[in-house]
Amino acid sequence: MTSRIDTLIVEPSEIVRTGLQRILTDDGSFSFLAPLSDAVNLDERVKALCPDLLIVNPTLLVPPIRSQLAAIQQLQPNMAIAALVYQYLDQDVLQLFRVSIDIREKRNRIAQLLKTEVDRVSSLDDDENYELSIREREVLVLVAQGLSSKQIADKLNISIHTVNSHRKNVTRKTGIRSVAGLAVYATLHNMA
Repeated sequence: MTSRIDTLIVEPSEIVRTGLQRILTDDGSFSFLAPLSDAVNLDERVKALCPDLLIVNPTLLVPPIRSQLAAIQQLQPNMAIAALVYQYLDQDVLQLFRVSIDIREKRNRIAQLLKTEVDRVSSLDDDENYELSIREREVLVLVAQGLSSKQIADKLNISIHTVNSHRKNVTRKTGIRSVAGLAVYATLHNMA
């Protein structure tokens, strides 16, 4: 079974949220975290839930929107962010998002756009940042303890997809591919 993309939707309209969830559920690649009807505690929710994908109505974000998006991205660097659009938005706002989903978009196109963006974000190779994030360190320690991806996902309350993304990042940043090597790395860096 393939892992699903943990998705957090931030949208005040229940009918829009429900419709989008239905479309994505039919695709079979997405799972859903409890949705938000506003962006008041968005940073806290992102930090706690570690979604793979954030779909947000940009009108809910607090100006300056660029700063809020940057802060959220800092909390969860491997998270894709998409704008949900069904009313006029200034082009300057839309340009802050790599992906925007228009409410008039075709069903299969919505899922495809979102999956493509999640894949793009999870495969980014950031040559400048080889420091492990807090979550990557947590995953590394649990891998070093011999836990499987499923066990790690259960323990940290995140999806297997997210665990595998963190494992790929740890491997890329450390250059170590074996579990034994990661265990030694964790011990040498006082993580275990």
